[in-house]
Amino acid sequence: MDFKSLLDSYKCKACIMSVEKFADGGYGNIRVVTGNRAHTQEIEMITRQPYADNVPYEMCFPQNLNFEDFCYRSACLNQQLHSYVEIYEMHLWLEMYLLPLESDRENIGYCLYSYNVTPRSDAGIMTDVSPEVASAVLSSCIKLHGERSFEECINDVINDIRNICDARRCCIILVDEEARESLVMADSLRPQYTAQRTGESMNKGFYSTVESWKNTLAGSTSLIIKNEQDMQFIKEKNPLWYESLKRNTVETLVLFPLKYNGKLVGYIWASNFAVEKTLVIKGVLELVTFFIAAMTANYQLVKRLEALSTMDALTGTKNRNAMNNRVDEFDNPHFIFPKSIGVVFADLNGLKQTNDLKGHAAGDRLLKKCAAILHQIFVDDDIYRAGGDEFLVISQDCTQKELEDKIVRLREVCDADTEINFALGWVYDEGKIDIRKDMGIADARMYEDKEEYYKQYPDKRYR
Repeated sequence: MDFKSLLDSYKCKACIMSVEKFADGGYGNIRVVTGNRAHTQEIEMITRQPYADNVPYEMCFPQNLNFEDFCYRSACLNQQLHSYVEIYEMHLWLEMYLLPLESDRENIGYCLYSYNVTPRSDAGIMTDVSPEVASAVLSSCIKLHGERSFEECINDVINDIRNICDARRCCIILVDEEARESLVMADSLRPQYTAQRTGESMNKGFYSTVESWKNTLAGSTSLIIKNEQDMQFIKEKNPLWYESLKRNTVETLVLFPLKYNGKLVGYIWASNFAVEKTLVIKGVLELVTFFIAAMTANYQLVKRLEALSTMDALTGTKNRNAMNNRVDEFDNPHFIFPKSIGVVFADLNGLKQTNDLKGHAAGDRLLKKCAAILHQIFVDDDIYRAGGDEFLVISQDCTQKELEDKIVRLREVCDADTEINFALGWVYDEGKIDIRKDMGIADARMYEDKEEYYKQYPDKRYR
């Protein structure tokens, strides 16, 4: 067919796409048949190669399953399509139209692909969506700005998204690329689906898989796997992830990155979704992810600031401010008291001597070592730096033997270390707990232990 005369009337970038269609509803080769002058100039500028007609589309455009799906829908299913997406890696926005064309070949479909690229987003284009998409996006935005906590709001939104997708599971995974950690922040499961709801399997050792998604997406705004043919794309690009998906009986998949100011915040993931809703799902998530990413980035910033205000920068333990807040909770009439509590004061003997003789850098190193030992012994307990050389440990819902075993272990570690020696005072309480009274008893016992230490080593009596 002669498409040149048709393309000559288009001033914007335009080309003709051909799609090989199979009897089973699948598709094969997708090619760029020919293009107008604007398209030719664009491709030559990008590829730095002379333009040629009738080439595999990957020679002109990045390989992308979403683009392939659009070409197939238009060329083979006669759908008129419009999309507006951000090209993350290039910091550009792409608006594209696909119009189906008549074909003179039974196994080949054609469509006209017209596109435009701009450096900035256009709010008018972004909001030009169907009523169904607009309603879903508006509902999500209202819920994200609700009066409840962010955690509650985001769980509501992710549940709505799972319902829109009619997916088996939908979740938001936060990503910290600097710390190389990933965490499931919100999770929604289809009723009667019995997968581990907390997403624990994703939190432990899952970061390597999450990290691999960036290369699999290859700069695309999303990854939508609709069938086994698409799944083969994953098998080729990311075989380890493919095996994981197969083990977990994932047959279809939606994956959208959450980006804010160019930084990756996390991902939205939905598995085993309703394929017939693909276009609606894509339209909703392309918009909703903007708002979720912004709100999530703000949430992470607040959490980091909260951590800075409650963490001791030197030792990595919680600071005195956090300790006071924790103790004050016991005065709250709505506070759920633990069944038992262990309070331990650990004061580093000889810190002033180390500071005076070896310098404050050596003293700081000693404090860090002390904190590391306490974290090693009191693994699931709250550890606070109560003062310069004094630490407080609060252990909830423990038995007296468990607490005593930890104290014995701590003394053993200190006895084997030539640098660290703690003065220890502790108390175990259960029933009607008075934490301030317990702290007073533990503190007094700690000073008694310190006096015994200085009786043995009078030359180290430094405060």
